[in-house]
Amino acid sequence: MSTFNWEMESEKQWDSMAASWNSRSRGMWETGSRKDIVPFIKQYVPAGSLVCDLGCGDGTGSEKLAEAGYDVTGIDVSEEMLERARMNPRNEQSTFCKATLSDCGSPDNFFDAVMAINSIEWTDNPYLSLKETSRIVKPNGFVCIGILGPTAGPRTNSYRRLYGEEVICNTIMPWELERLAHETGWEKAGELGVYKKAAEQLSLDSLPVELQQALSFMWVFMFQVTK
Repeated sequence: MSTFNWEMESEKQWDSMAASWNSRSRGMWETGSRKDIVPFIKQYVPAGSLVCDLGCGDGTGSEKLAEAGYDVTGIDVSEEMLERARMNPRNEQSTFCKATLSDCGSPDNFFDAVMAINSIEWTDNPYLSLKETSRIVKPNGFVCIGILGPTAGPRTNSYRRLYGEEVICNTIMPWELERLAHETGWEKAGELGVYKKAAEQLSLDSLPVELQQALSFMWVFMFQVTK
């Protein structure tokens, strides 16, 4: 009986998805679900800050951070994704390293801020990933985490867990991440909801935050790491 190796399986699956992901990522960051994330980060993190893009994928998000004036290091488990990030001429001033979110290899208290968009879910132990993030961020630094919300639809990459199978995706609800971050010792500094068009027609601001989260396609938190 073979033993499930999360890191190896994760890299294999993300390597296989690199081409299709790369074809869609620019649209997500420029006009789609991720277009407001870097402007959101700019509200808290000054230009010139050293920012780690945890789970950087093909580096399009890293590119947007660099364009906003940040010094960027991208970290990902997939070598195929990292190669695409390095080949992007707009990323020539950024650094890209292969590592996992729970052991990224960076020095203690090194980064001013961390961005992790739809990557915390793709770890075998999200809590350890948050602890590792605490380690690499400077005291009072900021961590921006985006996770898919309830209306993002069925996560086929995590669904088979219901059969007891090993999977590389841990689906997380916004309220679960908020509690996990609080128990890690972080303070919520801000949040941003991303919605499907049908939900945008509702009076979302009149709803309690938990209902706004329940209707979200993606929920983006800004946490401050107090230590």
